[in-house]
Amino acid sequence: MTFVSDFKPEPLANTNLFKPIKLGGLNLSHRVVMSPMARFRASSPGNVPVKEWDIKYYSARSTHPGSLVFTGTTLIAPEATGFDHAPGIWSDEQVEQWTQIIKTIHGNKSYIFVQLGALGRLGSPKCLKKNGYPYVSASPGLYPTPELEKEAKESGNLLRALTIGEIHQYVEFYKNAAKNAIRAGADGVELHCLVGYLMNQFLDPKSNHRTDKYGGSIENRARFPLEVLDALIEVIGAERLGIRISPYNVFGGMSGAEDPTLIAQYSYLIGEVERRALEGNRIAYVHVLEPRVTNIYLPEGEGNYTEGTNDFIYSIWKGPVIRSGNYALHPEDAKNVVKDNRTLISYARFFTSNPDLPERLEKGLPLTKYDRDLFLAYTEEGYNDYQTYEQLAKSNI
Repeated sequence: MTFVSDFKPEPLANTNLFKPIKLGGLNLSHRVVMSPMARFRASSPGNVPVKEWDIKYYSARSTHPGSLVFTGTTLIAPEATGFDHAPGIWSDEQVEQWTQIIKTIHGNKSYIFVQLGALGRLGSPKCLKKNGYPYVSASPGLYPTPELEKEAKESGNLLRALTIGEIHQYVEFYKNAAKNAIRAGADGVELHCLVGYLMNQFLDPKSNHRTDKYGGSIENRARFPLEVLDALIEVIGAERLGIRISPYNVFGGMSGAEDPTLIAQYSYLIGEVERRALEGNRIAYVHVLEPRVTNIYLPEGEGNYTEGTNDFIYSIWKGPVIRSGNYALHPEDAKNVVKDNRTLISYARFFTSNPDLPERLEKGLPLTKYDRDLFLAYTEEGYNDYQTYEQLAKSNI
């Protein structure tokens, strides 16, 4: 394992990043959060987390007491999948495995939120067809890539719109998944509304051409996510709930900054979240992906949109804000954004290769490189074979 070259670490111990903060009902000892990450390490069939792998993985990344970690994107129902090894939380077997994983995190005196998602048109139409499910999105025929269009046609599973009845069924899927997460011991759940997944497909006019009450206007495009949000508040309570968005994302065929109305779209969405807060249902946080990460599959530094900012959120939403997007390699930016006392920072890729990331950020220690080719591999390699800085130092003595 090698360290990142051409990067000078900077200790952040004396910044707000290492001051306590209250998030919903949780008292965190610092503001370094392990971001949700898509990882395909569940068994198939069944989309069941591999307990032995995940206990090691999450335990190693929650050893700093008072930390908050997120699960990788966890799918809400078999209809919402599209990949064999993506983890789910709809079955008793899945809940049992998550229960054991979550016990380990709580044993470290840390906390965990389960990120709940649905793939929509980003799923594999061939995989969905194999399992007996349709390939769906907000609107028919608007494929995110030529490759998925070809796969849909070859598998005979063409992209179609969710019916209103199916939208209502998805709301029930989310409710069931949230209840299962709490049953497994999770401290809360996060509603995935970003990077081209199903909720994002409804929010974005590029993927949503509907003419019913779920399409057209800004209010209508936000209707489905807000219906899910209200349902989750009902079943688990606002303090156990967060939402994540990516206003500038282009991955999955989303508009990003090419559509100037999207800031209005997200301002409306966050305004509705704040309105619920003022009515007594303040969720735990809003989690936002920065414009310098417009495509999660590009390396750091690529796809950086410099003409926009997420600062507009602070003037609307009055609760905690989690910001994510290449902060590990930009400690100067981390120091700046956490000057706002409501701010936390989530880290993704470098939490994979640095299980002790809070300590490294606190002390300004070198960062271990990651192997992005193994992010989505169904192997323990690239998952549990990264060492802490202390372990690496001892091995080099």
